[in-house]
Amino acid sequence: MATTPRLAAGLLAGALVLAPVAGCSFTSNNLSCSGSSCTITLDGQGSEVDVLGTTVTLGGVQDGRASITVGGASVSCGEGETVAAGPLSLECTAVSGDSVELTASLN
Repeated sequence: MATTPRLAAGLLAGALVLAPVAGCSFTSNNLSCSGSSCTITLDGQGSEVDVLGTTVTLGGVQDGRASITVGGASVSCGEGETVAAGPLSLECTAVSGDSVELTASLN
């Protein structure tokens, strides 16, 4: 009879290990991921988020262009533009005031 509780505990532990692997979406206040694509909102100079294993930081917004640092590489984009930066491809979907909304995917 002692094997039944051990077996149940082993199955539960296995399910807990596999649960994060099975999930394909994630959402926080400034990051929402589904599959291999993430939507990022950076609000204010210096705001940053870790996405797809890379840190993305907003340097600032000026004249409708966002300055962004991606894992040490600096890029600039305007609304509707797509740029490659390090391991990511970034589409600037909205640039306004001092914030930018991006769609990030792995190159």
